[in-house]
Amino acid sequence: MEGGAAGDGAGDRCAGGTGTFPREVVAVHAGAAALLAVALGAVAVRGVADPGVALAFVALIAVGECVRITLPGDREQAPIGAAGALAYALLGPLRGLPTAHGGLQVVAVTGAGLLVAVLLALPAPVLLPRGAGPRRRPPWADPARRDGAARRLLGVGFAAAVFQPLYTSGLVDRFSAEGPAYGAFLTAVAALAALCDATLAALLRRARSGLRFPAVLEDELRSLFGIGSAIVATGMLVSLAAGEVGLWALPLFCAPLLLAQVSFRRAAGIRATTGQAIASLAKATEVAGYTPPGHARRVADTACALGRELGLSTRELALLEYAALMHDIGQLSLVEPVPDGATALLPDAEQQRIARLGSEVISRTGVPHKVAEQVARLADPCHGPDGTGRPVPLAARIIRVANAHDDLLTAARGRGAGEAVGRLEALEALRLGRGRVYDARVVDALARLGGRGRR
Repeated sequence: MEGGAAGDGAGDRCAGGTGTFPREVVAVHAGAAALLAVALGAVAVRGVADPGVALAFVALIAVGECVRITLPGDREQAPIGAAGALAYALLGPLRGLPTAHGGLQVVAVTGAGLLVAVLLALPAPVLLPRGAGPRRRPPWADPARRDGAARRLLGVGFAAAVFQPLYTSGLVDRFSAEGPAYGAFLTAVAALAALCDATLAALLRRARSGLRFPAVLEDELRSLFGIGSAIVATGMLVSLAAGEVGLWALPLFCAPLLLAQVSFRRAAGIRATTGQAIASLAKATEVAGYTPPGHARRVADTACALGRELGLSTRELALLEYAALMHDIGQLSLVEPVPDGATALLPDAEQQRIARLGSEVISRTGVPHKVAEQVARLADPCHGPDGTGRPVPLAARIIRVANAHDDLLTAARGRGAGEAVGRLEALEALRLGRGRVYDARVVDALARLGGRGRR
């Protein structure tokens, strides 16, 4: 029920969270904590139904939580733990015999598995002298872990609330376990649970990162077709197979998902290497003296802030950051450096030539094609089509504004202007070109960001 895809390095800073506690985050965490408290209280009063089965699922969820993968935006997920919790929520008969654990025990077992995983991940007692080295942060201090645990409890509770009452009341018995109707029913419940989890994930990410809700929801829904679909399919398969082979279905049918996690880890490693290569390539113009120190990083940070303000998705933000970091790479082909690397102050034709040269270099580095296209078009008229009739990509328009903003700020600092005065002068210069040289939406977004920063 958890999805997405992976990495760290350049491309993930844009989508990173703030680690704060907005009201939405507090509400989700409080709801999950309340549900877990009710579930534990009910189990304490009624006792544990089928304790051996419950213990097996606690172990599976705990192991799955310890074997995690990293997804884009520095998000950690536990596919095996999520699949195990979903399987327990959808568990009907076990080796042909009915079960009676109910929805609240599903939540309690999931919570117990999460707690065991936290205990297993605790740092070992430190016997070294104080100051001997950094200590590992406990798992509960990670906002992503807390958010994931809250989502897991609420999503599994939703699935169990739909399936278990119908199963224990005997309504599900009308479907033949061997027929397609039972499988269709399980699929519908699992799909609803996955949509619930995706919505919660989007709500939490929007609250922590400041991204627009439609953009993050689109990311989460897209992830359902990746690792998310594998989680849902594994959870359903384990619940169905347990009805025939018993608890042996847990390790047997979770093995393919474990192999999928290995593939995701390899993809994450490749993506991290790509991000490091892009970050190193972006510094080439600084090392060669063509751009001021930190210029590429400042442009990328401003571009990412503008992209978030304009509602770009996580993937679009990652591509935007790549392009912003390498937007000046074409300057390496110049015989004489541009003074202070301020390409925004050059004639349009020269800006376009440098952009095209940079795009040719980028296209040979193995980064996504869209990155090279964004760099190639960043000096084109903001709304004019090119020779093929295609409009200028929004990312290219964002980078042009971010680059001009930093160039104008650098020029103001060179004249001895104060920081506040320099920002006002830069924004006023961008407004003079609004709708002609620079995209009006992007300039307005920059003004909004500047206004919030002053407040």
